[in-house]
Amino acid sequence: MELRQLRYFVKVCEAGSMGRAALDLGLATSALSQQISRLEGELATRLLQRQSTGVVPTDAGLAFLQQAQLTLRHADDAVHAAQTARLSGHVSIGLASTTASVLGVPLMQAMAARYPAVRVHLVEALSGHLTTMLNARQLDLAILFRADAGRRWSVTPLLDEKLYVIGAPDLPGMPAGARVRLKALRDLPLILPSPSHGLRALTDAAFARQRITPRVQAEVDGLTLLMDAVRAGLGATIQPGAATARLPAGAVRSVLLADALTARRNLLASLSDDELSPAALAARVVLADVARALVRDDRWAGASLHKN
Repeated sequence: MELRQLRYFVKVCEAGSMGRAALDLGLATSALSQQISRLEGELATRLLQRQSTGVVPTDAGLAFLQQAQLTLRHADDAVHAAQTARLSGHVSIGLASTTASVLGVPLMQAMAARYPAVRVHLVEALSGHLTTMLNARQLDLAILFRADAGRRWSVTPLLDEKLYVIGAPDLPGMPAGARVRLKALRDLPLILPSPSHGLRALTDAAFARQRITPRVQAEVDGLTLLMDAVRAGLGATIQPGAATARLPAGAVRSVLLADALTARRNLLASLSDDELSPAALAARVVLADVARALVRDDRWAGASLHKN
């Protein structure tokens, strides 16, 4: 199998037509068709389904397409690295909004200092969306809060975050002390992410263990709007300390949840090592280093390094 065969196959899938792909590649249609047939013969499987309107990948073809795109990307990165004689390429990193508020800028600064030729693509999204993107290989690595055991990921527990009740200081029912238990929140209006969110699943499980039905005033899937609603006094929320990183001092009160099993584990997840480019492997090390430094320097509220 040759790289050019992979490029031919990817081009045909993108064009949806053997003729259009051949024109783009500067080949005769018959020559391109022979190359695709040879590739299918080497793999002993049908990759493309010929139709009257063109071609579409089979199930096997779709699976092969993902890996072919990844291989070509790594090959291009390798060529660029050799040409520039230093680590280069690009890496896609996914962070949840709370994580990005603390880690995002320091990570970008560290990558720019250590690997200025590596282009960093940061994606801020809900953790469930990051999982989907990692599975689809749209991301190289991400910080997640739950791991998909069925995937060939590399997963390293990174740190644990305490959870807080966060609300406007004058919100009726807002706890006054430094610590509070879940049972004291029975009547407190809460603004939480929707049930599909990992943090919501964690809080729902904690309430269920206490046989408490929380008073959910609203559900908001977006940290900025959620915290705006909290600041406006529409309700309190349950979030890690990082959720307040972008707020002015004194804008809200944060009260530590004292119940056991109310901490959120941060997992550094990536594609398997053999799928990561040199740039992505380097970025994974930098991300872990920066996160640990932020915790050690008390710049990540409520976070502690994971202990094996």
